[in-house]
Amino acid sequence: MTRDPFADLGLPGNASADEVRAARRTLAKNLHPDAGGDAAEMQRVNDAATEALRRLRGAAEAADPDRAPSPGPGPRPGPEWVGVGFDVPSFTVEALPVDTFHALLLAGARLGTVLDEEPPYRLDVEMTGPPLTWCRLEIAPDAGASTVSLAASVRHGHGVPIESVRDQWVAALNRLDWGQVTDT
Repeated sequence: MTRDPFADLGLPGNASADEVRAARRTLAKNLHPDAGGDAAEMQRVNDAATEALRRLRGAAEAADPDRAPSPGPGPRPGPEWVGVGFDVPSFTVEALPVDTFHALLLAGARLGTVLDEEPPYRLDVEMTGPPLTWCRLEIAPDAGASTVSLAASVRHGHGVPIESVRDQWVAALNRLDWGQVTDT
């Protein structure tokens, strides 16, 4: 990776988080090993996107420490939701994005209510908790597997540790019958 993760993604330095995510998805279509690409190149793209998003979050927090950064496109939690936490990347699933998305959809239905989806890259879920938690999961191809990044916020409260939310998702995925996930 060069010193400029935005340049590695083919983006200007003032690109938005949405543009970073879109560039990663576009590059993954050609660079992912499952599409005939190179695993090292795909890792470079994933690393660049992760670093670019980290820099954007840091800049947003420095400009206004009381404002949570935007979790990206799609429905967002309303003003009653507080303390958006990010875990990027959060965990890896040893399955391709389509199967990972399907598994997260099944797990999401067990954990709460699916609010919005953009298969196979994004899923928004309201976890029934406690506490009631809004989650956004973003899926990126990663050398034959999938990396899942997580954003979460709670309704009226002091927040919930992002690690706790991540652990609930991992436990729900581990309870799935993966034979059924990949057969559908």
